[in-house]
Amino acid sequence: MKKTLITISLGLALSACGGGGSSSTKAPTTPITPPVNSTSAEVVQAEQTVALGQSTELVLLAPGSTISDIQWQQTAGDTLEVYATTSKVIGFTPTVAGDYSFEITFNENGQQQSLTKEFTVTSDVATLTARLGHAVVEGNSVSLISYAPQLIDLTEQEQASLSWTKTQGPDVEFTADSTDGKVAVFFDAPDVSEDTLLTFTVSGTLNGESVSDDISILVESSTTVLGERNYVPFDERIADVFLYNENSPAGQKLIDCVYSNKATYSNSCNFNQTPLIAHISETPTVDEIMDRVVVSHQWMGDQFKKFLEQYDEHDDFKNLLRATTAVVLSYDIRPSFYHPYTGAIYLDPSDLWETPTQRDTINQAPDFRAGFGSELQFEIPWRYVKDNEYASYYYPLRFRSTRSMKNAEYDFASLLYHELAHANDYFPSTSWDELNESNTTFLTLVNRLFTDQEIQSDDLQRALPLDQGWATGGQNEMTKLGQVRFQDPTLITEQQKAYTMEDVANLFKTEGAPQFYSYSSTREDYAILFDGFMMKARYGVDRDVAVSDQDYDDIVWGQRGREGETQIKPRVQFVTERIIPEFATEAADFLANMPAATPLDPSKSWSESINISEDATINAHSLAGQLAAKAKQIDTRLIPKDGEKRHGKGRKFVY
Repeated sequence: MKKTLITISLGLALSACGGGGSSSTKAPTTPITPPVNSTSAEVVQAEQTVALGQSTELVLLAPGSTISDIQWQQTAGDTLEVYATTSKVIGFTPTVAGDYSFEITFNENGQQQSLTKEFTVTSDVATLTARLGHAVVEGNSVSLISYAPQLIDLTEQEQASLSWTKTQGPDVEFTADSTDGKVAVFFDAPDVSEDTLLTFTVSGTLNGESVSDDISILVESSTTVLGERNYVPFDERIADVFLYNENSPAGQKLIDCVYSNKATYSNSCNFNQTPLIAHISETPTVDEIMDRVVVSHQWMGDQFKKFLEQYDEHDDFKNLLRATTAVVLSYDIRPSFYHPYTGAIYLDPSDLWETPTQRDTINQAPDFRAGFGSELQFEIPWRYVKDNEYASYYYPLRFRSTRSMKNAEYDFASLLYHELAHANDYFPSTSWDELNESNTTFLTLVNRLFTDQEIQSDDLQRALPLDQGWATGGQNEMTKLGQVRFQDPTLITEQQKAYTMEDVANLFKTEGAPQFYSYSSTREDYAILFDGFMMKARYGVDRDVAVSDQDYDDIVWGQRGREGETQIKPRVQFVTERIIPEFATEAADFLANMPAATPLDPSKSWSESINISEDATINAHSLAGQLAAKAKQIDTRLIPKDGEKRHGKGRKFVY
């Protein structure tokens, strides 16, 4: 699968998939305009019959026609959880038998049209199903995932029997050499000249029975010519998105500036066209922020708004968002990133879902750089911890779990602290007045900031450098290792391959970095100092870091709360008072009383070292304690989450 790596010294990663549209579980309240013309379009469905728990999709197929103004409405049957109701494809999973029908209205070549589709859901229960059919633009990334509802724990033999086959449409190139034994498959949608239907079958032997299911992907043709990497923010297909608030004064211009394949560096927008949120208000309300939110699915904006309303008690995130032009939430974004040439943050929505159907709309393709630095003989894992337990857990896809936003609060809060630290690194509060209504483009300004080293993270390196050779372009050993692990694995040397865990621990333990990813770039160093401290100050969540073997079985050294080390505290204070001035005084007091780091027990494995207290009792009233108890209660269905590398390594695929 082809990928894009945009290197600006942030290490931005873009991975695109298709589909999109608003989401709804209710029928629209406005009446549907009756059709005025006949149409050659049709609604197709891969399955002849649909069983309980079987995912299915309805596809509006109109090759050669120009289609717009799509709206699906369920007109019969038990209410389904349906998303992308303005897309050409809707997917859903019935759980109640009976007769169902949908009506779709759309504009075809300038004429209003309407079609209906009826189908029956039987009382049989699906043994195997593939999720989730949708529409993609040619070149978008696609993930197809199989589920066995009645056989949650597949045996090795059963999983080995699974196989995916394309049964209709042009050829695709799967990321794996073979689809045999694959629960999920990933590929890029092929180039097409008109809307083209792809159909796939997943089959296998479960509980001694041969079973299969079909799934459809509609590939849409695009007339936009992709630009070369050096001239455009996005050189691969990105999802169709829309303003969360359709009446937002930002208008279509915001989308054109921050998330469009039509955007180029030569027509980079300026601060007058896409002002910072601070230029709208220095005390923005949630509604003012939501006017700057761009989404691929309405539910993503709903959840983001809910987070700001219910989980931002200190106004940290509303204040930090002032340094951005927009928030883009789209299911083709993985991992999250900040782009200084647009002034927007781009958020992976995986921390926002509450229902399995919401999560189905998110692309699950694993990050392509997960293997960087695999020849190194060590790892430097990290994790967030509360009350001697993991602060967050993976929810494996196969369990179809629901969760509350509270369960993902720590994950999303730490993500926002990190990405918004980047935004405030480039556009701190001290620059807002100068930039207000400026005709200077983002490209021009950011290039000048790079050239003159006037970004806040440059000031940090001048005052309190992580690498003492920064000013003269030198690199210490940890910086060089960080470049191999996170930026360019071809830089590896024989000496680096020979480093033992003990060698690396001795290099790292006296440095000013809270974790290994700090060495990816000076921008990441700045953001990581901030996000870990804020998680401790606001949530009482600590960050662990250790040096281990690649399997995390053995550790030779580790610490909890490394931000409390004497060589790191001044760097944390430098960053915090610039990123969020409202918290500067309180942060200084907190830092002054922050204890030194607590060592982890090197005689234990990484997972066993989580408990550093003599009292092994889990605090049953804490979120971490509740999650840990739940994980044990349901036999490890929740998987403890070790820290991801932010831009360096996205979400991993957890089936």
